[in-house]
Parts: sequence; structure tokens; C-alpha cells
Amino acid sequence: MITLHGKGVYGGIAIGHLSFFRRGGFHVRRHTVSNAEAELRRFHKAKEKAIRELEELYEKAVRDIGESGAQIFEIHRMMLEDDDYNDSVINAIRAERVNAEYAVSTASENFSVVFSSMDDPYMKARAADIRDISNRLIRALAGKPSDSVRSEEEASIICADDLAPSETMQLDRDKVSAFITAEGSVNSHTAILARTMGIPAVVDVGETLLGVADGTEAIVDGFTGKVYLSPDSETKARMTARQEEDRKAKALLQKYKGMENITKDGTKIEIFANIQGLREVGAALMNDAGGIGLFRSEFLYLDRNSFPDEEEQFQVYKTVLQSMGGKKVVIRTLDIGADKQVPYFGLEKEENPAMGMRAIRICLTRPEIFRPQLRALLRASVFGKLAIMFPMITSVEEMSDIRRTVSDIQRELGREGIPYSPDTEFGIMIETPAAAIISDRLAPLVDFFSVGTNDLTQYTLALDRQNPGIASFFDPHHEAVLRLIAMATENAHRHGKWIGICGELGADTELTETFLRMGIDELSVSPAYILRLRDKIRNTDLRNSKKGKK
Repeated sequence: MITLHGKGVYGGIAIGHLSFFRRGGFHVRRHTVSNAEAELRRFHKAKEKAIRELEELYEKAVRDIGESGAQIFEIHRMMLEDDDYNDSVINAIRAERVNAEYAVSTASENFSVVFSSMDDPYMKARAADIRDISNRLIRALAGKPSDSVRSEEEASIICADDLAPSETMQLDRDKVSAFITAEGSVNSHTAILARTMGIPAVVDVGETLLGVADGTEAIVDGFTGKVYLSPDSETKARMTARQEEDRKAKALLQKYKGMENITKDGTKIEIFANIQGLREVGAALMNDAGGIGLFRSEFLYLDRNSFPDEEEQFQVYKTVLQSMGGKKVVIRTLDIGADKQVPYFGLEKEENPAMGMRAIRICLTRPEIFRPQLRALLRASVFGKLAIMFPMITSVEEMSDIRRTVSDIQRELGREGIPYSPDTEFGIMIETPAAAIISDRLAPLVDFFSVGTNDLTQYTLALDRQNPGIASFFDPHHEAVLRLIAMATENAHRHGKWIGICGELGADTELTETFLRMGIDELSVSPAYILRLRDKIRNTDLRNSKKGKK
């Protein structure tokens, strides 16, 4: 038995035989053309064909996995029509008088290098999308059909060097039990599709995979990222048992997919997803999230040596909004400090960082950090349904300062002729006792509240949640915490604003009924908790409560 180690992109166990997918290769040659305008017409005709193919893929994806998952192909179409990309191809044809295939190939290589060199893992993975749309163009120019991924055997495991989103979309889920790739990224659109389609997948297992014989028996563990080739009887028995456990658990929850979050007495509530970054968008879609209730933007600032610029942030925010297909996306502005320290910010060492310079305090005192993020967010707002959320608010003055900054940037964008959505919502996190207590004064200044229960508990009980020595005193169910949440809920509704919970308590099913009785409008939880929370809600009856929402 040989064990390969890769990165799991969708949790699941698959047992079957390997079936290798190998593309029909062709080499792009450079040659001079005598009529550049005729060559440009060839390029535009091929682009029209490629766009039609992407539209067909989009329609197929809508039928198979829903509109949100299909957005990947809408993004590809937009990339294919990108002015910078097209100008690169057109200029090469006109200036260098080269054939369109070579011009596209060169543009693909140049843009792929740009994305590959970015610090952010998700943006780095966009290089694969550039190669995919470019290969589609080149095939259209050459008059060759796109490669298709087919499996003749039930429960086969597709293997490849890598898979493009369009190739992944062609996988027959009735015949393909999993796929493995030698290369690839957990942040790629292919990985997002795998999660949306519910196909166990492991990527980046290395070139050893490509030397394995077709038809080899294998086990794919999408949870751990391990692939067992020619498994021994003990491993096969163990993984078969795990596969059955996983199948039963998923079957129990899948019955709730597509259903409303509604109690037996008719009380409705939204369930959104908390995600760390773009790599988890697929998990949110796969688990039927009604939207994104907390997109932690600080992931853009971590694991790097310099600040992300406005353009890099804009591309990330734009992509998540497009990927969610019109569902609401709540993006929290930078929340650095406390337990998330970043050296290049140059923050002074503090005795108690949880009570010091963090989150909105950094933003309001460092406009060179805050303004580029707000500009990027507002620019991205036209690509979906955006809500911007500000953390660690403690006063009306802070919110007033934020509103002035936002208005200033909106006027600035207007003067520059850059569009932004006037329908963008602005809200705050209720994660300090101060914010909860003055929520009656804050509510008129915002469109919504979202309760960050982790910090709210910490600050209310004067307990450091990072200190294991006092963990026994940390009680998130404490009456004082629940009273503050109820107070904020009452004040939000009095002013016609909605309120959600995005902290860990949102997934605590012991409190689900309590939150429903309070009148909480939305719960935002990790993607894996969405369906089990829906199960709890649909089996709750509030008819004995006078406080239940009607």
C-alpha cells in the first residue's frame, strides 16, 4: 500500500478504481501574419464562441448545482471580456503582427505570472482561471472541441495533473466518486466547485500520482487529504466503516437542504455563514447558506510582509460578491490586534492587547489603512449585495466618524467616475457592553447590528478567553450576556433595523430557542453547522411563548 499526502478540499470518503484524464495536447507556434485586421477578426470570432460555451456551462451549472455555484462561469466570462486582457492580445496582434493563438498564449502567461506572484492564496489561485479561459480561446481559434472528462465505470476516481472548472463541471456525479490532482489549490474555483457539487477531492498530491497505473484500486480521504493506493485489508475495512458513518450523517442533514429556516409555529430566521476568506465560499454554498454573515477581511493582511493595496482587496471583495450570486455578503472591516498580531503594522507592545489598539481603533487612527479598504469595498459593492460591518464600536462618536469617512470616499469615487452601490448596508458589531448599553443611540446611525458573542462574553465577564487557567469561569450562557443581547435586539427592532449573531453562540443549539424568542433575525455560523442548525429550528415550537416573532 502506498499513501499519498495532499490537501483535502471536500470532506468525504471514496473507494474505487483510478481513471486518468489526459488532455489532447497541442503546441502553440508563433508565426507572422500579413493581415493583422483579419487576424483580429479571427480572435473576436473565437472569443464569441468561447463566451457561448461559457454561457452553456453556466446554464448547465444552474441546473445541476444552483445559481450561486454557477457564478464561477459568469466570472470566467467577465475575465474573458476584461479590457486589460483583451488589450494585451489585440496589441500583440497589431504591433507584432503575430497569430492570435500566440498572442492569447502570451497574454495567458503574462497574466498568470502576475496572479501567481500575489501573496494572497486565493488571488494566486486565479492564475488557473486565466489559463483555463485562454486554453478555451486557443481551442476555439484552432477549431478543436473542449476536452471532456468521462468515466465508463461506476464509482471511478478521476485523476489528472489538474482540472479546470469547466472540466470539473462535466464530471458525472453518478459515475465519479471522487477526484485527485497532482497539482491544484484549495482556493481554486475547481475546489469551490468540488465542494458545491459534494464530490470528495484531494489536490496537490504530487507527481507520483501521474505514474500510477490506470485502474489501480484507491481510497480517497477528503477529510485528511490522504490517498491510499492498493489499500491493505485493514485500511479498507477502517475506511469503509468511516465512509458509511459519513454517508449516514450527510443523508440525515441533506434532507434539510433547500428547506426554509422556519419553526413549527411559523417563525422564520435567516442562517448565514461565517467564513475566513474566499477559500470557504464553496463550503458556504454547499451547505445552503442564505448569505455570508461574517467575511473576516483580516485574512488579507495575515501571513504576508506588507499591506494589501486597494486593487488586490477590490478583486477579492468583487469575487466573493459575484460568487454568492446576489445573496447578502457582510464583510467585516479590518479586525487586527488582540489575538491577531501582524508585525508590519508596527503596533506597540501592550500589557493587555485585548483592551488596547485593535480593530476600529486602528482604522480610525490610521486612515492610510482604513481608506483603501473602504474604497475597495465600495467599488466592489456594484457586483452583489454588500453589507459593511465595523468591529469593536463603543461610542456614537466612533460611528459618526466612520459615517463621515464613508461619505467622503463616496464623494471621492463620484468625482472619479467610479460606480458604487447606494444600497450598501452599514452595520456594527455588538461585542462590547458599551455598544449594547447604548444600542438605542447607535441604531439610528446604522442599518443592522451583529452580535459578536465571543468578545461580548469576554468583556462582560472580565475574563480573558485566551487564558486556559480561567476557562472554568468563562460562561457564554451567563445571564448578563443574554440580557445585553436582548437589549440590543429590542433597540434594533424599535428603530426598524435587523440584528444577527455571528459569534460562536449562534451555533449553540442550547440557545437557539432563546434567540428565536428574543427576536434575533439572523444566525451566522461556520458552514458545517448550517444544516444541523436548520434541523434544530425546524423542530422548535414557540407557540407557548408570547415573545416569539409572528
